[in-house]
Amino acid sequence: MNASNTAPVVIFKHSTSCSISAGAYENVRQFLSQPPNACPEFYMVKVIESRPVSNEIASRLGVQHRSPQIILVKDGQPLWSASHYGINVDAISGALKMERG
Repeated sequence: MNASNTAPVVIFKHSTSCSISAGAYENVRQFLSQPPNACPEFYMVKVIESRPVSNEIASRLGVQHRSPQIILVKDGQPLWSASHYGINVDAISGALKMERG
């Protein structure tokens, strides 16, 4: 989360055994295929394989764990999050536009 002190970061929590998460992952991949200037630093956590990391993110940010889940973080604080079907290109783009003012 220290990386968010210099610029916003996005954390995507992905469950490799969930079909809803697979759909969200495709939406995230589509977002990331946009021009590089549209994408902040991006991290993916596979929640099954990295449960302690996923739990630590929830604890530090005070955001209840969901899977799939995407969280926009700036200065160590969550600015926006979405889960399940709320994870799509328009929602991610909108959150970043809101953050940039």
